[in-house]
Amino acid sequence: MSVSAVLAHSERGGNAFTMASKEQVLQQLINMSHNLGIESRGLVILGEGNTSAKIDDNTFYVKASGTQLGTIDAEGLVEVNAPRVLAMLDGPELSDSEIKARLRAAMVDPQGKYLPSIETVFHAYLLSLPGVNFIGHTHPISVNSILCTKNWRKATIGRIFPDEIVCCGIAPAYVDYTDPGVTLARSVRQTVKDYVVERGCRPKAILMQNHGLIAIGDTAKEVESITLMWDKTAKVLAGSVNFGGPSFMTPEQVYRIGNRPDEDQRKKLIEGR
Repeated sequence: MSVSAVLAHSERGGNAFTMASKEQVLQQLINMSHNLGIESRGLVILGEGNTSAKIDDNTFYVKASGTQLGTIDAEGLVEVNAPRVLAMLDGPELSDSEIKARLRAAMVDPQGKYLPSIETVFHAYLLSLPGVNFIGHTHPISVNSILCTKNWRKATIGRIFPDEIVCCGIAPAYVDYTDPGVTLARSVRQTVKDYVVERGCRPKAILMQNHGLIAIGDTAKEVESITLMWDKTAKVLAGSVNFGGPSFMTPEQVYRIGNRPDEDQRKKLIEGR
């Protein structure tokens, strides 16, 4: 079975996206961005991070370069053509000026005031996956305190409490540091494909070395839940160092929590389905 077929099968019956209007998608994205950008949460500061939301199979909104999540409005979210952005994933390497030009050409309104984020390409890929309608990429202080260390993979390799699994899935995907933009998007694509082959489902979260977190969701609320739970997870992991290090759950325990039928309703409420 192909990667796309596995993803389509795993999302069957779980997609909460029911042809919301363009205006509704935009408002949900603005609200999600504001919530992720609340300064006291320490998820992003200044112009850090980016968000996106699927409008339909051909277009999506993505944060404009340099705008701030906490105060973003409709003008700071750019509507782009998905197939044009996805085309950047294949073919030869692109220079910085070529990437800029192609992102400009992908804008539904090429005369728009702002350019889409340099990371628009990985948003386009992730939004093309079955059951994915919202993306939130943040740089949480708590999470980056781990991702910027030599042992970042080892420190996050296990699950430490049930709600982490309920909100964030059985495991994150890992991306070694690479140049933001098209190079990063290609790495994200390969990482997700490998994850699907290994685990039979897509990741809910991607951890990027020396960079940050990507939360992948059906709904805006799911993206927020994943982000906040990874913030908590990172803080618990950091605190565990003072008491001998984390006690990771066994694979059997993780599987049990991830597949309990009585967790299904709670997942739906957490994810806003």
